[in-house]
Amino acid sequence: MKILYHHRTASRDGQAVHIDELIASLRARGHEVRIVAPAAADPGSMGGKVSWVHRLKRHAPKAIYELMELAYSFVAYRRLMQEAKRFQPDVLYERYNLFLLAGVALRKRLGLPLLLEVNAPLAHERDQYGGLSLKRLARWAEGKTWRSADAVLPVTRVLATHVEAAGAAPAKVHVIPNGINRQHFRHAKCMADAKRSLGLDDKLVLGFTGFVRDWHGVDRVLRWMAGPSAPTNTFLLVVGDGPARADLEALAVELGLKDRLRFTGVVDRAVVPDHVAAFDIALQPAVVPYASPLKLMEYLVLAKAIVAPREPNLLEVLDDDRNALLFDGRDPGGLAQALSRLCADPALRERLGRGAEETIERLGLTWDGNAARVEALALACLQSGTAAEPLPSSAR
Repeated sequence: MKILYHHRTASRDGQAVHIDELIASLRARGHEVRIVAPAAADPGSMGGKVSWVHRLKRHAPKAIYELMELAYSFVAYRRLMQEAKRFQPDVLYERYNLFLLAGVALRKRLGLPLLLEVNAPLAHERDQYGGLSLKRLARWAEGKTWRSADAVLPVTRVLATHVEAAGAAPAKVHVIPNGINRQHFRHAKCMADAKRSLGLDDKLVLGFTGFVRDWHGVDRVLRWMAGPSAPTNTFLLVVGDGPARADLEALAVELGLKDRLRFTGVVDRAVVPDHVAAFDIALQPAVVPYASPLKLMEYLVLAKAIVAPREPNLLEVLDDDRNALLFDGRDPGGLAQALSRLCADPALRERLGRGAEETIERLGLTWDGNAARVEALALACLQSGTAAEPLPSSAR
C-alpha cells in the first residue's frame, strides 16, 4: 500500500520513537510511506524540542496558543492535499493531536480511509493539568476527530473507553499498545558487563528510564533507600532527565544518598539498551491511567524484574508474580514493600525476568506486530469502502 503518514510532533522524545519505529516497520513490510510533518527539533538528538514552539507555548496566553493550534490545521491540510495529489495514497494514517483536524478534512475531501492513532485523551489531559483554556472547543475538536476516523487505534483498552465515550463506534476502535524493536535490544550487554561499564559492579541497581516528573513518585524510592529495610548497596540509576531531576538530587543530598543516585541525562537511543541491561529491578512507580509506557516494553524485552502499581492499563500487559511484582498504588507503603521483597529474593527477580521476556512474544508487543495490525486494518477499510465518498476529481 501507499500510506500517507501525518503527525504534528516536532520534539524528539518517546513520541518520536513510536513514529520512527512504526514507519520503519511498515516500510519493512513492503509499504511505501510518505510523511507530512513539521520540522523536527533535531532528527539525530533525543530529548530536543523546537525552541520557538516551546517558548510560544510557555509565554503565550493559552487561548491564543490553542487558536494557533487550530489554525495550523489549515496549513497541515494544504500540505496534505499537495502531497496526496503527488503521492496518490491508498490510506491516510494520522497521529492524533488536539485541535488537529487536517486528516479529517482530507478524508472528507478525497475519500481516503483514515486510521487515527490515539496516545492520550488530550482535551482531558490538558484540562486536568491546567493547560487548557478553550475547553468546549477542545472537546468538540477531539470528539469530531475520533468519530470521523474509519479506524481509531488507542494504545490501551482504558484509553479506548475515552474514545468510545466521545461517540466513536466500538467496532471502529482497535487497541494497539506500544511495542519494541527486539533487534535494537538484541545485542545489549549482559548485566555484569553493563554494570562494570557504568562502575556499578557491586551495586543492586534500581533503574528508571525516561523523563522523570514529580508524579512518577521516584522520590519514594529514595526515601525507601534511606530506610532500614533497603540493602546498603542499592543504587538508583535514572537513564534520562526531566523536570523532577533537581528536586530528586536535592532530596538525595538531604537523605545522605548523593553517591547512590545517578542521572545519565538524555542519552542516544543506541546506548539505552546497555544502560537498562544494568538494572536488577526496573521501576514503574506510577503511571498515567491510560498510557502504554514505552519504558515498560524496554524492561520486558531485557528480562527485567519489574515493580509497578496495580493499575488497569498496566494489567493489560502485566500479571502479578508472573512478569512483574505489582503493588497497590493507593497504599503509601506498597512500593516500599515490593522493593524490599524483590531486593531480598534474587530467585524471584530471575523468575519475573523470564516472565517479562516471554511477554513480548506472548502478546506480540513488537513494532513489526503493530505494523501488521495497521496493515490488516487498512486493508479492511479499503475492502469495505468505509471511507467517505471522494469528491469528483474536477472538484479537488
